[in-house]
Amino acid sequence: MAKAKEQTSATIDPVAACAPEWTDILRQMVLIRRFEEATEREFRKGRIGGYLHVYSGQEAVASGIITALQKDDIVFTGYRDHAHALALGTEPRRIMAELFGKATGVSKGKGGSMHLFDVEHGFYGGYGIVGGHLTLAAGAAYALRYRQTERIAVCYFGDGAMNIGSFHEAMNMAGLWGKAGMCPILFIIENNGYAMGTSVERHSALTDLSARVRAYNIPTEKVDGQDVFAVRGVADRVVRQIRETGTPYCIEAVTYRFSGHGAADILQPYRSKDEVEQHRHRDPIGILRNRLGEICNLTDDDVKTIEEWASGEVAAAVQFAEESAAPDAGELWRDVVAEQGPARENE
Repeated sequence: MAKAKEQTSATIDPVAACAPEWTDILRQMVLIRRFEEATEREFRKGRIGGYLHVYSGQEAVASGIITALQKDDIVFTGYRDHAHALALGTEPRRIMAELFGKATGVSKGKGGSMHLFDVEHGFYGGYGIVGGHLTLAAGAAYALRYRQTERIAVCYFGDGAMNIGSFHEAMNMAGLWGKAGMCPILFIIENNGYAMGTSVERHSALTDLSARVRAYNIPTEKVDGQDVFAVRGVADRVVRQIRETGTPYCIEAVTYRFSGHGAADILQPYRSKDEVEQHRHRDPIGILRNRLGEICNLTDDDVKTIEEWASGEVAAAVQFAEESAAPDAGELWRDVVAEQGPARENE
């Protein structure tokens, strides 16, 4: 069994921390938060159909990993997927239009919140079936190395998905292929403490989630998922290792969602308001903002400018979604099955 590493915390190089990239990461995280707040408002107004899962509180996990990738790497995630698409560069207006079910949406208005897809930006979903995407991501990683590329795959999933059979199938295959350097994949456990409304202690016999991955000969480590410096620090090292060796790796990011599991999870009887408030003191955006203020002299005016920019981007996205047309009725039959291509020789 692969060895475990202790939880990684942030080690900050003051010079590197003051690079413009970190202000950009703060902008990205603030945009994600403002976007998610807007989606909750629009859902309550009845403008967003289907279901909705927001990412508020977990921004450092998306931004810390994705900003360490190359542009041709690919990312898979579950149904809490808006943040990953935004971090990869998908236009906010196309995501919002998708949530509104409009033709201008990133999935042509047919996927909704849980099925975002943007191959141009390396985003391969957005999956509504819990844990179902893990096997797809493992297979995609194998294909990337089989084609002799240096690209890697990243697969995000929650603690609840680890009780699904496909989790074990994906880990076993990744571990096997990894022995031959044929599975360049980074698995990210977004451990926010709850599988819907069931705490880790109540749904997992083994609460050391990383140990379940190590059983398949995949090395793991834990990281403070509220501290983007810590997440990015691990990501830079691990992504480089995966790219060089073609072997899988897993990071368990210990994080917390501030909102309910989904839009209908309003009362949240499984956790107290005091618990949520306690975790809000470790808001990942606040942690980054304060660090940049201490180290790099980021001012309140700088933060205000970022907030105003993010709010403007989100307002424009909502307006775009409202004004966009619904899909044509003919779209119901498109993208359902593959069209028959030209016959191949010797077939």
